[in-house]
Amino acid sequence: MNGTFLDKVVAETRMRVASIKRETDISVIKHRAEDVRLFAHPNTIYKALQRTDRNNIIAEIKRASPSKGVINNGIDVRETALSYERGGAAAISVLTEPNYFEGSLNDLSIARSAVSVPLLRKDFTVDEYQIYEAAAHGADAILLIVAALSEDELNRFLAVTRELGIDAIVEVHTADELAIANNIGADIIGVNNRDLQSLHVSLDVSRSLIKLRLENTLLIAESGLSCRAEVDELRSLGFNGFLIGETLMRSGNPAAALEELVK
Repeated sequence: MNGTFLDKVVAETRMRVASIKRETDISVIKHRAEDVRLFAHPNTIYKALQRTDRNNIIAEIKRASPSKGVINNGIDVRETALSYERGGAAAISVLTEPNYFEGSLNDLSIARSAVSVPLLRKDFTVDEYQIYEAAAHGADAILLIVAALSEDELNRFLAVTRELGIDAIVEVHTADELAIANNIGADIIGVNNRDLQSLHVSLDVSRSLIKLRLENTLLIAESGLSCRAEVDELRSLGFNGFLIGETLMRSGNPAAALEELVK
C-alpha cells in the first residue's frame, strides 16, 4: 500500500494517539470507561440491528470526508442527533477523526447527552486506548478496520470491546478481509463499498460479499448508499443495517430524509 490514504491516516492516528497517551495514563481513561459502562446496557447496536420491522439505518454525523471535502461544516451536532433520533435511526455514527473528517470526541459527548439511541464512534482505531476513550465518552460501539490492523490487534481490540460490553463493527472491503473478520469471530461486519486505498465506491462490493456471510453474523452496508431503492435491494440480499452519512448530511431535513429510508 504505497502512500495510500489509509496508510497516511493510520500513521497520523498512531502518532496522535501516542502523543495523547504520553499525557494521560491509560489507567485513568480505563477507569472512566468502566464507570460509564456500569450504567449502560451492553451490545445495544447488535440488538438494534436485529430488528426486522424497519430498515436499520446507522445515520452518520460527518462534516467532511477526504473524497468529497466539506459536506456540511455548519452542523449543530445536538440538533442533528435529535433529528436522526426523530427520524427513526437504529443508531448514530459520529465521526471523531479530526484531520480529514473534522470530527472530535466532543461531538460524541454532545450526541450522547442529546439522544438515547446507540452511538458508534467512527474513527481509525489503532490502539486500545481509543476503545476506552470511546466508551468513556458514551459510545456503544467502535470501528475496527481489517485493512488497517493485524489479526493480533483485531483479536486484542475485540477482547476489550467484549470486556466493556460495547460492540465492534469489523469493517471489510474484500473477500480476504471478510475471511479474517469471520476467523476472529466478529459479530457485526461492516462491508465498506469504498476502497480505502483508492477511495473508489461501488455497491457491487456489498452485492458480492454478502454471499460469503456466516450464519448469525450481522452485516452492515457502508458508503455509497443514496436512495431507498438501494437500501431495499441490499436488505433483500440479506444486509441487517445500512450506514448512511453524506445523503443525510446534505439533506435540508435529515429527519424526513431518514424517515423515508427507515419506514
